[in-house]
Amino acid sequence: MSASTTAPAGRRWLGLALIAAAQFVVIMDTSIIGVALPDMQAALGFTPESLSWVFNAYVVAFGGLLLLGGRLADLLGARRVFIGGWIVIALGSVLAGAAGSVGLEITGRAVQGAGAALIAPAALSLLMALFGGTNELPRAFAVYGAAAPIGGTAGVFLGGVLTEYASWPWVFYVTVPIAALVVALTPAALPSITGRRGSVDVGGAVTGTVGLAALVYGVVRAPEAGWGAAETLVAIGGGIVLLVAFFIIQARSRQPLLRLGIFRTPQLGAANLAQLLLGAAWVPMWFFLNLYLQQVLGAGAFAAGAALLPMTVLIVLGMTLVAPRLLARFGARSMIVAGFGFLAAGLVWLAFARPDGTYAADVLPASLVAAFGMALAFVPSLGTAIGAARPEETGVASGLVNTSYQIGSAVGLAALTVLSSTVAAGAVDPGSLTGGYSAAFIGAAVVAAVGGVVGVVTLRAQGATKPEPELVAG
Repeated sequence: MSASTTAPAGRRWLGLALIAAAQFVVIMDTSIIGVALPDMQAALGFTPESLSWVFNAYVVAFGGLLLLGGRLADLLGARRVFIGGWIVIALGSVLAGAAGSVGLEITGRAVQGAGAALIAPAALSLLMALFGGTNELPRAFAVYGAAAPIGGTAGVFLGGVLTEYASWPWVFYVTVPIAALVVALTPAALPSITGRRGSVDVGGAVTGTVGLAALVYGVVRAPEAGWGAAETLVAIGGGIVLLVAFFIIQARSRQPLLRLGIFRTPQLGAANLAQLLLGAAWVPMWFFLNLYLQQVLGAGAFAAGAALLPMTVLIVLGMTLVAPRLLARFGARSMIVAGFGFLAAGLVWLAFARPDGTYAADVLPASLVAAFGMALAFVPSLGTAIGAARPEETGVASGLVNTSYQIGSAVGLAALTVLSSTVAAGAVDPGSLTGGYSAAFIGAAVVAAVGGVVGVVTLRAQGATKPEPELVAG
């Protein structure tokens, strides 16, 4: 029986608020550190090369552990893993804030990423438990999805405020009271999903986790070390070998970490591919748009954050008000294809930005078109990826779709950073920088266009039915 049929409406929406808080914090923790990085570098002795690992350690741990987090949610119960993830991310936040050395800082960030890898798939499983099988599910997915851009934008502002008026450790400490509040409210607001009997596939967990981590490490390190460097080739090659071993183990295991038959569901595989391409187009757009605002137009960190607010507001409104209605009328495939189309159009428009451009002419209208596309594509692709899975595999499916988006984001950003740097040829004048950013926007537009084609070819006209995980009172 679904929690949606037994829990009062007030409890369901309180539960959704906690789930949205999870998405908010997971994304906020990637953006809140930006303004604080110079102070951290001076305080802890980071080199320019090692400073990027304040961000990368989080991404590598997050991406590498997501599948394991999803499997643990299925075996131990999503609520239990959700609470555990908040405890882990709080401990990592304390460690990162109190760190007195580079090594401890990077370790703290990796622990934060591990906590996020437990929280994210468990949160999606709990969302399905609360709203699966109801007509409120698309709106619940929309609220969950809208929490990401809000978290990204809020992180920029909050990081600046805390760094300026408190000190840089508070960009980490701020997560602790949020975690404490969520942990306190979770038992009353979120259902206790029955864990499935089974065991963790140790071989699959090791090869899958280390393989993904190595692959993400190689990709995020490549722009700095070089794609042909031994370090990059060993990391990416080793990651691929381990992932091949992972799939071999999964094919032979009686209780695999990821049942390979899950990919026989066409909707699930297509929706995961859509999420991968969406991350590969959207995250680089946000990254390079921020650079264009600051390095070419001369906006400060706060002004750049304010410039992104209209885009954030449109995404929130699009995901919560527009996307659910259009999804009910036109179906997932039409929505995903249209979303990628708008995203590609906005990216092409951004590619025409000028070195002497203005925010009103060169950024605002194009970014709003791209944001509308993101709002249209995200909700149906996420819902299809989760809804197409078996009830007992909701956690794994949640981990898989999060992994798809994170890997797409990392690979897309790394590849387009290389493209932008190559076009700019190391110059720092506004003209060269703008040319590099324009090339990155075109590259992201191509990715978005491929996403639209994938949607047309691989997705059925109607979305998959929504399973309902078995629950116990709690």
